[in-house]
Amino acid sequence: MTLFLKANWENIIMANYEIDPAILIPFLPKGVELDLYRGKAYISLVGFMFKKTKLFNVPIPHFGTFEEINLRFYVVRKEGNIVKRGVVFINETIPYPIVAWMANKLYKEHYTVVPTKHEITSETKSKKVQFEWLLNKKWNSIYVEATTESKPMKRESLEKFIFEHYYGYTKIDQNNTEEYKLQHPSWLVNQVLDYKMDCDFTAMYGDAFSILNATKPVAVFIAEGSSVGIEWKRNRLNFENEKH
Repeated sequence: MTLFLKANWENIIMANYEIDPAILIPFLPKGVELDLYRGKAYISLVGFMFKKTKLFNVPIPHFGTFEEINLRFYVVRKEGNIVKRGVVFINETIPYPIVAWMANKLYKEHYTVVPTKHEITSETKSKKVQFEWLLNKKWNSIYVEATTESKPMKRESLEKFIFEHYYGYTKIDQNNTEEYKLQHPSWLVNQVLDYKMDCDFTAMYGDAFSILNATKPVAVFIAEGSSVGIEWKRNRLNFENEKH
């Protein structure tokens, strides 16, 4: 299978919030349903490093390493006995216009461009990871202090639910959805010792998500990450003639 994009995703922070499913319904692509964990819907503010980025196995000069911040929620598509667990992005934010333009043009994604920066320091037993992005002349941030010791995720844990969705779904319009597949191993995680979120959800993602400004994350996780591949082939799912 031809890979459109290959990169290393590193120090992947997930700040996870319980959310009213009704808020997510307008953003739900046709053909998928919300994926719940123990009956609850979740949305995640994510920050991580994109490194060694390649398009069709060709390195991108000067633009191969950057920060990404995104807001995503969790869905599932059922095809007979096949269950595909995936994510829907509300928005993906990066610092380089050319990379965002390519993603939006080729794949109808929702990339926006703002200045970003990061600071990562590591000691013997702990590391500190911070991602920042500039919006309306104010730096927003997501910060975690965690152990350097890593371990596998526990089975059936919220952590495993959040990290292990291997499909992406994009809402093209009311009747069309695109499905794509991600390739990466199950990630090792670090224990979070402390965290701090400073995000203007209303300014960043719209009024629909303003409630998150006054909501505390139910859990914050960080994974070490790995090489990740995104397949070139995308399935266009058309539901125009579907009976209601």
